[in-house]
Amino acid sequence: MKKYLFSWGTAFLCLLVSGLLLLTSGKEKPEKIHDADGPYILYREDGSARMVTVGLKGELKDKTYKTLPSDFSFPVVSHKGNHRFQVTLHPFERPQWRMPQADSMLVISDPHGNLDCFVSVLKNNGVINDRYEWTFGKNQLVIIGDVFDRGKDVLPIFWLIYKLEKEAADAGGQALFMLGNHEEMVLRGDLRYVKEKYKALADTLHMPYQDLWKEDSELGRWLRTRNLIGIVGDNLIVHAGLSADFLEREEDIPAMNEEIGKYLSLDRKGRTEASPLSAFVYDTKTGPFWYRGMVYAADRYQPVGREEVVRLLDKFGVSRVLVGHTIFDDVFTFHQRRIISVNVDNKENMEKGRGRGILIVGKDIFVIYDRKQPQPLR
Repeated sequence: MKKYLFSWGTAFLCLLVSGLLLLTSGKEKPEKIHDADGPYILYREDGSARMVTVGLKGELKDKTYKTLPSDFSFPVVSHKGNHRFQVTLHPFERPQWRMPQADSMLVISDPHGNLDCFVSVLKNNGVINDRYEWTFGKNQLVIIGDVFDRGKDVLPIFWLIYKLEKEAADAGGQALFMLGNHEEMVLRGDLRYVKEKYKALADTLHMPYQDLWKEDSELGRWLRTRNLIGIVGDNLIVHAGLSADFLEREEDIPAMNEEIGKYLSLDRKGRTEASPLSAFVYDTKTGPFWYRGMVYAADRYQPVGREEVVRLLDKFGVSRVLVGHTIFDDVFTFHQRRIISVNVDNKENMEKGRGRGILIVGKDIFVIYDRKQPQPLR
């Protein structure tokens, strides 16, 4: 009979390896430190520009250009590589705070770094084509804030909106991005909801993450010219809501929008000390970045009543207020359709075929979806 020599040491080693395999099996792989990201474009005092990008394989590309041509173009790729488009730099300025409504206006909110969902709803409703080009003609697209945080495609969403802004204007339409509370959070350095991939990149570059968005960056400059409050046709649009305190203030909306842009980089203390208007705008209870009392009735939210809502609409000559910020299962209305909330769980609503935003055509309002045609708002 053939004999086999077997070492107890070998047996122990095999058991140890097997045990380790069993312990590690079923666990998720750790998140890749450098996930595809960028580009970040940072300008220097000498006129040169630094472009930081992370490729699909996690490779860091950090390049300096002596100067950037005015029509400088570059590719943008999602973290999974399934979305790709070309962006060209363009001049920009603060949009008008009040403008007429186009024949059709599509309104969504809070993309939160989920490019799959963002692209899905835009494509299904004729805003962009498969090449990520504007196809909405002279109509309007409005995003009510919060691209930052929670998702892995923050940069691609910002660059896509930036790109569509120019293409829409060239077609006679408008793509408007309004600031949300997650924009004000990240730009002041509150990174509690920021994905680890972004912090890891900043650590590699030896800078705080918010420094990639300062006034010397392309997207940082662009964000500082975005509005928080605006009126399109007879729709007043704001990220979170407008409190009774807002009604009592004497400053006009343009002044508030300008104040926001000046102090986005300051921390909470700095914003409070900057001016009484800045202290109000950034207040986490009654300021327009955070106020939930238009859609929540609990006393702790200091809710507005019907009389205050009517006074607000009369003051600005509008029919309704459109808000994001507070998540609901679907598109909901409050105060007899005077308030419409369009913030939903993008991924869950996409999967379950629920509403994702609204489409206003003339005076008719529809709920929009990822796959089916718009349905009348009920």
